[in-house]
Amino acid sequence: MRVGGTLISQVVVSMALLVDHKATIIDGKAIAQTIRSEIASEVSTLMEKYGKEDVTVIVVHPRTEDPESMIHEADIVIAAIGQPMMGSWIKSGAVVIDVGTNAVDDATRKSRYRLVGDVDFDQACKVAGWVTPVPGGVGPMTVTMLLKNTLDGVKRVIEQ
Repeated sequence: MRVGGTLISQVVVSMALLVDHKATIIDGKAIAQTIRSEIASEVSTLMEKYGKEDVTVIVVHPRTEDPESMIHEADIVIAAIGQPMMGSWIKSGAVVIDVGTNAVDDATRKSRYRLVGDVDFDQACKVAGWVTPVPGGVGPMTVTMLLKNTLDGVKRVIEQ
């Protein structure tokens, strides 16, 4: 997907579609993104494209002072910081899009590890209105968007 002349990451498109689907009214809401890459600016750009200019985007970096209070104020949390850390930080009723994928030690598994997101899923489910699981949340949505882009590209070639 392109916004203006900029190619937008399919991960960001997937996040935006999930937010748009689950947070039916996002105008006037605060979105906290815990993202440590260029994707952070892409989320803002995409929200503007979808006419969501009234959204307040809060960017939380790994070195942000008191990230817990900033995230606790957010109506929508996009977690992609690369560290499993959030759970009790989530505001009651918030929509949580967990993009993080982390391997944590787990002696009960044959592989000796398990995959988790940046959000403590069990803890977040107690307070959040909706949480994407890891694995199985944003990843399959991203694959779907990549396939859609491939199909759209083939259609453009055939129509020429």
